[in-house]
Parts: sequence; C-alpha cells; structure tokens
Amino acid sequence: MMQQLEHGVRDDMSDPIIVFTAWPYANGDLHLGHIAGCYLPADIFTRYHRLRGNDVVMVSGSDSHGTPIMLKAQELGRSPREVFEFYHERFLEDFVQLGITYDLFTHTDTANHARIAQDIFKRLYERGYIVKDVMVQLYCDTDAMPLPDRFVEGTCPHCGFENARGDQCDQCGHTLDATELIDPRCKLCGNTPRPIESEHFFLDLPAFEDKLKAYVEAQTHWRPNVRNFALNFLREGLQRRPVSRDIAWGIPLPIEGYEDKVMYVWFEAVIGYLSGAVQLAHLQGEPDAWKRYWYTPEARSYYFIGKDNIPFHAIIWPAELMGYDEQLRLPYDIPANEFLNLEGRQFSTSRNWAIWLRDMLSRYDPDPIRYYLTAIAPETRDSDFRWEGFVERNNNELVAAWGNLVNRVVSFASKRWKGVIPTPGDLDARDTALLETIRAGFDEVGEAYERVQLRDALRLTMALAREVNKYLDDKAPWFQIKEDKQAAATTIYVALQAIDWLKVLFAPVLPFSSEKVHAALGYAEPLFGEPVIETVQEGERAYKVLRYRSASGRVHWQPTELEAGRPLQRLDVLFKKLDESIVQEELSRLG
Repeated sequence: MMQQLEHGVRDDMSDPIIVFTAWPYANGDLHLGHIAGCYLPADIFTRYHRLRGNDVVMVSGSDSHGTPIMLKAQELGRSPREVFEFYHERFLEDFVQLGITYDLFTHTDTANHARIAQDIFKRLYERGYIVKDVMVQLYCDTDAMPLPDRFVEGTCPHCGFENARGDQCDQCGHTLDATELIDPRCKLCGNTPRPIESEHFFLDLPAFEDKLKAYVEAQTHWRPNVRNFALNFLREGLQRRPVSRDIAWGIPLPIEGYEDKVMYVWFEAVIGYLSGAVQLAHLQGEPDAWKRYWYTPEARSYYFIGKDNIPFHAIIWPAELMGYDEQLRLPYDIPANEFLNLEGRQFSTSRNWAIWLRDMLSRYDPDPIRYYLTAIAPETRDSDFRWEGFVERNNNELVAAWGNLVNRVVSFASKRWKGVIPTPGDLDARDTALLETIRAGFDEVGEAYERVQLRDALRLTMALAREVNKYLDDKAPWFQIKEDKQAAATTIYVALQAIDWLKVLFAPVLPFSSEKVHAALGYAEPLFGEPVIETVQEGERAYKVLRYRSASGRVHWQPTELEAGRPLQRLDVLFKKLDESIVQEELSRLG
C-alpha cells in the first residue's frame, strides 16, 4: 500500500514541473507521427525549463500490457513479455539517438507499478467508485475465447469507419465498447463473435461528472481543441467503464476471488504517471521526492499526448485521481497535438505509409528531424510531413540561415583574430539595436515555450537569426577589416554575442548543433546532460530504463556577456545540405 503523504516543498526550489508523455504500446517501432505527436514536444518543453534552471522532470515509459502486446506476441510466436521487452529496448535506443531526455522512461511491467496500480484499484473499490456488474462481451466460438476489445474490429456507430477497434475509433476519436461496433468480426479468425454475459468491474464515471465538469471548465489556459473536446465528451454524458478483462497478460485484480482477471490497460497504464514518478524518486535515492510534484499546490503537470488520447487524460485519469486522493494534483495542462499526416495521407503502418524513426535516423542527423517536425508541428490542426518540405527547410533555413551564419562568423574570427573572440570597441546604434533585439528574444521566445507554442518559439528564433544575417550584410566586416580592423572586431564580437544567445534560444529544438556552437565559443561545461540507458534490478529481474544524466545545472536562459579574448575552438559541421534527389528516393520507400 502507498502511504498517505506529508505535504511540503523545499523553499529553495522553483515551482515543481513534471512532464509526462503518452505511454507507447511496446508492440512495434515508433514512427514520426508518434514523435511529432508527443515525444519531441515534451522533450523541447523540458529542455527549455532545464535551461532556465527550473525544477523539472520528464517521466513516462512503455505500455507493456494489454491486447496490442498479446496480438503481436501471437503473430510472432513469442511471449508477451519477450515482445514488449524487445520493442521497449528499441524505444530507448531511438530516444537516445534523437535526443529525447527522459529523467525516467520505464515500463508498466514492474513490481512498483503493479503495487501502486493495485492500491489505487482497491481504494477506488473500497470507496464505491469501482463497482461489480454484469457486462455483455463478445465471444469467438472458433477461437473458443472471450474477445478483448482489441481482438474485435468493425464499423464505428458514430462515423461509419469500417476498421474501428473495439475500444476506440481511430477516425473520429470516440471511445467505444466492442459490443457497439456494427458488423463486429474477430481479429484472429475473421468470423462473427456472439455476445455473452460476464461479471466485471466498472469505474463509476458518472459519480465524478460534476467535479470533472468544474475542473475542465476552469482550465481556460488549455488549447481550445483540448478543452472543447473534453467539454463535449462531458455533455454527451459519462457512462460506467469496465476496468477488468478476462485475459492472462496484465496486472491481476487485488480483489479476493477475482485474481484470474486483470486490470483493463486503459485504467492501469495512466497510473504509470504516478508510479513512474515514485520509481524515479527511488532511483534518485530520495524516496519522497515525488511528493514535490504531486502534492505541492504550485506544482504543474503537463501531459503531452495525441488528440485521440484526450478523454483518458482530461476525464478518466482525473477521475481516478479524485477517487483515490483528492489532494493529488490534477493535470495542469494537456497540450494534445493534432495528427501528423504523410504526403497528404494519414499514417498507416499496415500499408507501410509511414516513416519509421529508426529508419530515418539511419540516414539523417537528429537535429534536422527535430527542426522540421517542430516547424510543422500539428499543434492546433493536422499538419503534413512532405519530403520536399524537409529538404527545403534543411537547406534554406538550417544550412543557409543559421548554420552558414555561425560558420562564417566563427571561421572569420578564428582566422583574423588568432583564434580568440575579438575585443570590441564602442558600439554604435546598429550594434546596440541588434543586441537589444536578440536580448528581447529571451522573453518573447521564452513566453512561447512557456505556453507550449513550440512552433512559434522556433519561428521567432529563426527570424532573429535572419536579423543577424542582415546585420552582417549591412556591416560587411570582411570589407571593414581592410580599412578599420577595430571596427571589424566590434562587428564580429557583436555577431558572436548574438550567435551565443541564439544558440540558447535554439537549444531546446536543436540540442546537438547548439552544443557544437557552445563548445566552439569556448565554453567548458555543456548546455545539457545526456540520456543514458541503465539497468534496473528489481528482485531477481533486471530490465532497462532511460535516465537523464544532468549537466552542471548552470542557468543558461539569460543573455550573459560573451568574454572577449577567450579562445575559440574547432567548429564541427552543424548541418549538411541535402540533395533534392532524396525526395524521390524517399517517396519510393513509401507504400
């Protein structure tokens, strides 16, 4: 049982911020739709707060249970645990390569998670929020088994989509019960299942309806699409939802006589937000540290998800928290993204209309991927990944506007001032105006990051980089130096100072190249720490997790003065120009 907590927070820390991402089913590799939907935005947001020196952690993990894992295991002839561990470890490797910096990325098949999930289930049951009832479920005579929701497909009763799953329609987003599907079919054999009655446990969502309505209505800072989706969901009326399943793979119910049933994965997986925070605290050697993020009144929790997950995070998870312990902090913000499409069509893994993250990382550097996905982020509406757009933005923005700016200024300074940052003379109005413009960016860009408007933050930063290019075109230090070396020194110093600041503004989106710029300007300590894969021992079992090895902890989100006379270091290539021929090459891989 989890102990009830003593509340409190250290006075010397900023308001606690905890960042969560949706728990991906560990039944297949990640594609760019997943990355753009929640994992990259969460990392960018977290990195921004780390640069500010804020008390922030990012937590999530692999969803290890449920029917998606079982279906994949059956397809491969492996056990569910073998399947999820295989894909879980691939998630870790891909996240490291893309630079996704979880303080902890764990999974739901841990003793810690099972203990906390069972405690929450039992307490909700004891308080009357989970009740027993008879439900109708579908049974396949061919396979001689009751069919879990994901083992059933059919036509959505709301929008008519013919391949809706038994738990949710991917086209309209409605959550479903498999018995609601029109013309249901068994996913294993394709035959029509028949309804049977079975005793199960249900979360009494209607009991929370008034509290949930008041909670959602108060969240005026949520994105309109998220808030409106949740309010419409509430207006339709809440129904009891089953929280138990007749399958073998999952967390057993903590109710005597029902140990052969397991928790429904939609109920159990979201508990990972709490159990993951608890596990992180234990791994840090501070078992009570998680309380800071869950009980402090000023604590803010951000849930980065796709729009199809809004009901679970805006309605169901808050209801679980309300029923378990009303002092736990409810989600502060749910910046759910819309969908990323691919060349005008929805991602479809079954038709290979997808770009797999692992495959893309084998051919392209991580920062251009991060840049393009942020530049086209589906924050308020569906957006479209186009290979032509990827090449254009890489070449015209990353290479031409930012990378070339850094390269020509650092190279010129190294060559003409013996490898050190030149000492400026008196600044004129043009110099001062540029620095004031970039300095103001810390507030303007920072406010965009704070509001989780990452696309705007990147757009504003790139616009500032273009201002520095204009400044250099006006000043032309390569000609200045022929007549007045001191004037050229001042120009180059001002440009280096602007680059030093821009490097920080770009860093949440472009961590790898920003570290290169940071090192070239002579800084010894890095901007960020590193994601590392670690092995956790839990009893006799060992498994891998992703951890964040923090850096020096210095606050970087401020316009500090660049030290004249400091040696410049070798500048590694920031971005590679892409040949336009790759567009057709990549399009040929699709389908």
